Amino acid sequence: MAQVLAADALDTLITALREHGYRVVGPTVSNGAIVYEEIDAADALPVGFTDEQAPATYRLKRRDDEAVFGYAVGPHSWKHELLPPRVRLWQANRSGEGFEVEDVAGNAVPTAFLGVRPCELQAIAIQDRVFLDGRYRDADYAARRAQTFVVAVDCGDPSDLCFCVDAGGGPRSEGAFDIALTELLEGEHRFIVRTGSDAGHAIAAQLPTREATADDLAAADRVTKTAAAKMRGRFDGEGVHDLLLRNLESPVWDAVAERCLSCGNCTLVCPTCFCTHVEDAASLDGESAERTRVWDTCFSVQYAEMHGGNTRPAPRSRYRQWLTHKLATWEDQFGTSGCVGCARCITWCPVGIDIRAEVEAVRAEEATHAHA
Repeated sequence: MAQVLAADALDTLITALREHGYRVVGPTVSNGAIVYEEIDAADALPVGFTDEQAPATYRLKRRDDEAVFGYAVGPHSWKHELLPPRVRLWQANRSGEGFEVEDVAGNAVPTAFLGVRPCELQAIAIQDRVFLDGRYRDADYAARRAQTFVVAVDCGDPSDLCFCVDAGGGPRSEGAFDIALTELLEGEHRFIVRTGSDAGHAIAAQLPTREATADDLAAADRVTKTAAAKMRGRFDGEGVHDLLLRNLESPVWDAVAERCLSCGNCTLVCPTCFCTHVEDAASLDGESAERTRVWDTCFSVQYAEMHGGNTRPAPRSRYRQWLTHKLATWEDQFGTSGCVGCARCITWCPVGIDIRAEVEAVRAEEATHAHA
């Protein structure tokens, strides 16, 4: 049964999580954006802020209410916590005649994610398939994921770019969460609390809640239905897998390459992209060495370097690789699209390239060619 938590009691959730040994990471305002950082109280949350997003445009502005989660998504995703930008894989120190390799299991600590949007729940599920469900499990990811507590928050304020509904998701939290919140602003400012696991039920039992009424539940339903209605029809994904693979030599790839800076911003803000490479370093005295995994991007010239040459030497081939992988061959690999409709790649592209527009350009070019 759903419960109701008063808005001014949100701090009790953070306190309960910390008492259970979790480091709490949630949204906060920093340098003009909403980013995920470690917090210890509810006053660190972005109360009264919302975001305005358009291609190559992101701005925060004040709301006319005290909404805590009244924004869409910022440049950070939970990938920063589960697949950090830089992770030491191992360190070796000289010992006698050889080297002793240190265990790196200490990278992971119990962490509660506060404010996980439904699109981000979907993104975490996709990365779980990549790193946990395949033939080889990523040990660092697995250790972090096993110690994660997820507090999801239903989306009531999608940006003008969000299209999670058309990407197969929605503004209501579904799937693997421990606690899910729906923020209600009409009447009493409050949160509907749902639990999705035994751990979530244990935390929720510590909160000063009351049982949700039919009116509370109806209000929560209106929040997500209104958000979904705003997003319908923003992206036509019908047949996009075959469309892109039929048009690998489309002139559209040349047109987008003229605008693409190959900066990799789209891959860095994407909550599902997972390209990495490793760096090896040794101390000058030869007494120690270490290997570090760092984020990379398929837009980097070096990423496609291999013995004998470069497989994607031009922006055209790199952009084509990214888009066709994200919306087509990702399905062949992992059984799902690599896109969750968060639109970060559109907002944070310096030149405002919109993947939805590029798909439509390929569709239009194919239709024109077919009727020529």
